[in-house]
Amino acid sequence: MNSTTALPQLPVNLEDIRQAQQLLAGIAERTPVESSRALSRIIGSDVFFKCENLQRAGSFKVRGAYVRMARLSPEERARGVVAASAGNHAQGVAVAAKALGIQARIYMPLGVALPKLAATRGHGAEVVLHGVNVDEALAEAQHYADQSGAVFVHPFDNVDVVAGQGTIGLEILDQIPDVDTVVMGVGGGGLLAGVAVAIKSMARELGREIRIIGVQAENAAAYPPSLAADALVPLARVSTMADGIAVGRPGQIPFSIIRELVDDVVTVSEDSLARALIFLLERSKMVVEPAGAVGVAALLDGTLNTAGAKPGSTAVILSGGNIDPMLMLKVIQRGLSAAGRFMTVRMLLDDRPGSLATISRIIAESDANVTGVDHTRVGGSISMGDVSITVNMETKGHEHCEQVLLNLRAEGFQPIVVH
Repeated sequence: MNSTTALPQLPVNLEDIRQAQQLLAGIAERTPVESSRALSRIIGSDVFFKCENLQRAGSFKVRGAYVRMARLSPEERARGVVAASAGNHAQGVAVAAKALGIQARIYMPLGVALPKLAATRGHGAEVVLHGVNVDEALAEAQHYADQSGAVFVHPFDNVDVVAGQGTIGLEILDQIPDVDTVVMGVGGGGLLAGVAVAIKSMARELGREIRIIGVQAENAAAYPPSLAADALVPLARVSTMADGIAVGRPGQIPFSIIRELVDDVVTVSEDSLARALIFLLERSKMVVEPAGAVGVAALLDGTLNTAGAKPGSTAVILSGGNIDPMLMLKVIQRGLSAAGRFMTVRMLLDDRPGSLATISRIIAESDANVTGVDHTRVGGSISMGDVSITVNMETKGHEHCEQVLLNLRAEGFQPIVVH
């Protein structure tokens, strides 16, 4: 969109976001912006992180939840609120409800990460576990609202929620006045829509053009097909480690804004997400959940170059930091594997003395470090007289992995890399 072109009539405007910012004074933190020298060197231009992972309750969600609930009438507040979430929205609603003195009931899916469950209860909300995913929890929350009269606080499909999330855009322009591109994850679309309204409206007032790019996990990417069809296209299945953006159907209100204002929505793989989390931990000392790292994953992949991103300064919103430690363990191993720094190989060989010692010698001489060995003589794929050897090892990149495999093959072994 050209900076001189008038913005279309939208459900949320810049004044709505400015009013939301006033409501949030003393409630939401003005989160810091950190430069990333490491990522700037990789992509060849300045990169800044907007650290919403350091926000109250660990994500941006408290912004939209509080604005929505602060505008309830006294009679609505007395009826209480109900919401559904796998974690971040739940905590945002719980924090807002406590600040406003409103009773909150929150539905969370069975199997929700224990830290998120404990944190939501710790903020004073009543938690009910229901369903195997967020969609089922949302349906039950809506049913409870219909039956009880409690006010349903939707995680993204509401104008007040979108306006609250848009306050991040105002902060970004104040903290990084010369920003050229703003990148963030997108699930239902509340964050992307709100920030797009704030950034595009302010850019027009300044006579500038600033690009807005959304990023989705490729196994939970409802926006690309929806934008292509110019209609909401729900996904049949959603499967991603990024539970914060694991949404199968865009919100109608966010979609109506995103299709008008957002320059592109791109996708990243699960391996790219894992690499991004490792990068943030090692190079930026940032604890970020997968949904908050998708923008970094897109930059590391070079995806934004194909999306036409400008070469100037880029702001990436790290939208949340609520990662389950058990998931972190799995993600770290996957991220190291994706970066060629950890490799697991399996081999079938004759069951005779010395084979394991030979394999260990080859790996040691290849300068790899064995971290675990599984030696199995029985199993469905193991013939009599054979043994299955599985070796976990630390490696030093993809070229080193290939050299270890070549060295094993040169000694007559047939290693299979296990992903």
